[in-house]
Amino acid sequence: MATFTYEAVDQANKPISGRVEAESEQLLIAKLHEQHFHIVSIKEASAGTRAAVAAKTGAVKLQSLVIFSRQFATMIDAGISIVKCLDILETQCKEETLKAIVGQVRRDVKDGLSLTDAIIKHPKCFSKLYVNMIKAAEIGGILDKILDRLAGFLEKEMEITQKVKSAMMYPCIVLVFALCIVVALFLFVLPRFKDIFTSMGVEMPPATLALFAISDFFVNYWYVLVIVIVGAIIGYKQYEKTESGKYQIDKWKLKVPIFGELSLKISVSRFSRTFGTLISSGVPMMRSLEIIGETSGNAVIAEAVAGARNSIREGARISVPLTQCGLFPTMVTHMIDVGEETGRLSEMLCKVADFYDNEVDAMIKGLTSMIEPMLIIFMGVLVGFIAISIMSPIFKLVSSIH
Repeated sequence: MATFTYEAVDQANKPISGRVEAESEQLLIAKLHEQHFHIVSIKEASAGTRAAVAAKTGAVKLQSLVIFSRQFATMIDAGISIVKCLDILETQCKEETLKAIVGQVRRDVKDGLSLTDAIIKHPKCFSKLYVNMIKAAEIGGILDKILDRLAGFLEKEMEITQKVKSAMMYPCIVLVFALCIVVALFLFVLPRFKDIFTSMGVEMPPATLALFAISDFFVNYWYVLVIVIVGAIIGYKQYEKTESGKYQIDKWKLKVPIFGELSLKISVSRFSRTFGTLISSGVPMMRSLEIIGETSGNAVIAEAVAGARNSIREGARISVPLTQCGLFPTMVTHMIDVGEETGRLSEMLCKVADFYDNEVDAMIKGLTSMIEPMLIIFMGVLVGFIAISIMSPIFKLVSSIH
């Protein structure tokens, strides 16, 4: 199927243009004539142009997608047609990437595609969860409600992400600043002190000698350190791309002290909210679990969800395999069990998600209050060690003069 750009005039003599996919130019001309358009020009998009458009319609900011979903839901609830909604949203979009995607979706829907088929063409923007919820909404005729749920779900995702980023911002800035100071000391300051002490024949203690040895390594073999760091990063990235490597790294992330517990709580919250949102939107349980596994972001969690799918297929309840995998806390599996018993699974899952969102928030605040004094202590110890190592030979020099 080729991509064509066209310029035409409608019945009101208003100039219009667009980009559509069609089997041939003749079929596109026939289609435009059916819409009573007077064709001015039609051109087939070149491979380079199509690549540029594909690159443009990539991933979008989560906040932009939240605003898009919320506004879309409001307009659908007001009784505005989908094409008109998309037309308005395209005009209002400030982010160029999302603007291009919404424009393409509008054209596809106008050409006869369903909203699901139109958005599925843009996987970098609309996740599998988003697509399947829209599909369930179109089948059930509750597009406004589903879009509102999607907006709420994405807002929660964005809120957790922003909390983690905000909590790590200060420690990261302090750590980078400390590393820059240390590197500057080892490269420029300590070599001068070494020259002074050597020229004066001052006897240096072991700590000072070790400090100057590290400084010499930084000055003479700095490229070795760069190679090691770059090699480690590349090796980590390559190992993470393998199936076993991804699994081992994700397993380690869940077991590392303190941060592993935080990662697990975030994963449990994400699992519960995604599962609850999908179930309440009318997506079948097996399909919901498949989507959760694909969007979990953790191979260990994905494996546990895959095990749950297999158990359900064999007739077991979902709480049983989740308990057996040992990843999910007892409270989570009990709430899911109660939800299955009472037929209120989606409600219970949303309550679990809210509980763990609060747990994540409290843990992030605790980590922030703990990391700050630890960084100050680290900086104090480092600066103190360097100061004592430099001052000791000076004291010896002064003593020998007297």
